[in-house]
Amino acid sequence: MKVITAILRPNKLEGVRKALSEVGVSGITVTEVKGFGRQKGHTEMYRGSEYQVDFLPKIKLEIAISAAKLDAVVEAIINVASSGKVGDGKIFVSNLEKVIRIRTGETDQDAL
Repeated sequence: MKVITAILRPNKLEGVRKALSEVGVSGITVTEVKGFGRQKGHTEMYRGSEYQVDFLPKIKLEIAISAAKLDAVVEAIINVASSGKVGDGKIFVSNLEKVIRIRTGETDQDAL
């Protein structure tokens, strides 16, 4: 089992959600986050004053999947979220040791 954590632009969320549904992902967790990487933020104007915005709004997706679906899920995210510009985001893949569905007590693959 794997857990995928993807950080991406907010405007890509709906397209990524649809692509993940098409490859058989049945659930995701979405969190609104702020951060920066190579993009480094940007400047904005407010009431005639320029100021630096260091942390940019991003979306964090967390997806628990079987290892067999890993390549299809990663490919679906990249195909939709990639614009070829700095700030598209990152995908992190980690091993998932155990999953337990609270309601039924099912574990591991059955709980996904």
